[in-house]
Amino acid sequence: MRVSEICTTDVVCCGPGATALEAARLMRQKHVGDVVIVSDPAGERVPLGVVTDRDLATDVLGNGRDAAIMPLSALARRPVVIAAESEDLHEVLERMRVHGVRRIPVVDSAGALVGIVTLDDLLGALLAEVQALLETTRRAQRHELSTRR
Repeated sequence: MRVSEICTTDVVCCGPGATALEAARLMRQKHVGDVVIVSDPAGERVPLGVVTDRDLATDVLGNGRDAAIMPLSALARRPVVIAAESEDLHEVLERMRVHGVRRIPVVDSAGALVGIVTLDDLLGALLAEVQALLETTRRAQRHELSTRR
């Protein structure tokens, strides 16, 4: 399964000059736990980083920084970890594991943002695959029982 099949396409974005306070307000308004920092929010939207609600709590509030003046660009992890929309879920999951991230922006062939995939998205898709395997086993058992009577 390709990551483009399960990613969320309605991504909340900010420019690199946005403040932590602006990001927190956007997260609250849109009911999300992250914002993707992009080069041009109204244009191509090339991902530059991801800031999460946890980043705001630990790096801004936890350190006594002023969220109203703290630029998001100072909070984003570098380099940004991304996934191509054509990639397989297992490749993306491995990248998350290696980099220790739970969210990855998804880009098209030109590098423009098309979505975001979370660890929860991947777990749901993998669980569906496991359930399909279990159902295959159950059907095989039922078929065997019905043909041996």
